[in-house]
Amino acid sequence: MEASEVHELQENQEHASEGGGNLKRVSFSMSLLAVLLAMTSVLGHRTHTEAVLLQSRVSDAWNFYQAKKIRSTEANLAGDVLTAMGPANNTASTTAAKEFAYAKKESADVDEKQQEARMLEAEVEVAERKAGWFDLGEALLQIGVIITSITLLTRRQVYWHLGTVFGVLGVLAASMAFLHPWIMRIFGHDAT
Repeated sequence: MEASEVHELQENQEHASEGGGNLKRVSFSMSLLAVLLAMTSVLGHRTHTEAVLLQSRVSDAWNFYQAKKIRSTEANLAGDVLTAMGPANNTASTTAAKEFAYAKKESADVDEKQQEARMLEAEVEVAERKAGWFDLGEALLQIGVIITSITLLTRRQVYWHLGTVFGVLGVLAASMAFLHPWIMRIFGHDAT
């Protein structure tokens, strides 16, 4: 090894030891942000999946509502036709009464199905809001990781501080996915 190489190696070692504590802190911060990013990403994906599955249930509930509504209307119509045909026909009157009773039962079920569909729609809205908070948290955490990594290239602490700020904002945004329903209740808004 030449003297110039030994000297260069010593300078590199001194330079590395000077920033060693800072680089460890930056590396640890990046690792922590990456773990938080992964967790937020998984929670966001699960929440989006939950919203899609709930939307499917909403669609099923509204389809069932429509089927009940059609059956109720058809039974009422059949009862009206049988009533119009059969004052003299005893069988028609009995059948008309059965049709009206069936229409009444289906009509009661219609209201129940409509309420169920609306409740499911509210659950979809909550899941979509939660997913939006997770998405925002994920984006801010990604920005935090990237900006923090610039510190390793430039050795300027301002990037570490800025990346940390984005990381904290990302964690706060992801936390809002859990806190939003409670906050809405506190301020008198229905969260569902």
